[in-house]
Amino acid sequence: MRTYENKDELKNEINKVKIIFLEESTMLIYFLLPLIAVALLCVPFIFTAKKIKNGRSPKGAFIGNLCTFAGIMLCALIVPVGNFVSAASEEGVKAALSTGAGLGYLAAALAVGLSCVGSGIAVAAGAPAAIGATSEDPKNFVKALIFVVLGEGIALYGLLIAILIISNVGTALGI
Repeated sequence: MRTYENKDELKNEINKVKIIFLEESTMLIYFLLPLIAVALLCVPFIFTAKKIKNGRSPKGAFIGNLCTFAGIMLCALIVPVGNFVSAASEEGVKAALSTGAGLGYLAAALAVGLSCVGSGIAVAAGAPAAIGATSEDPKNFVKALIFVVLGEGIALYGLLIAILIISNVGTALGI
């Protein structure tokens, strides 16, 4: 057991222990709050599934889910927890918000967004046709699946292009 020569050493040691405890409890809160939010958002789906299983309308459970989501988002906007949300330093913002970098980020967003829209249109047209062809002749399953996968591949290409654009923007900024 350690002995302390004066009260200041003891107070410093107690303060160190308090800081460590607060940091651990803060990390626990940062882990538990999103977990609780996800649980609260999932609970109405259980009631929805029960209502559908019993043959009743899930309208009330769906409205409850929307209200729970709105409440959680409102709390997230009104009560930010600790330093979970904080402003960036001024020099970092100036470096990241140059015109060229902004256009690069916009190009990456457009590459992903438009490729996903195109992929959705392709899959929306191809999947029903694939299901119909498979229902008529089960041997056509692989051929039909290839066409659906080709439609989904468009989104992956857009994501890869966006990653390349963002990496080039980061290289230009020196990040």
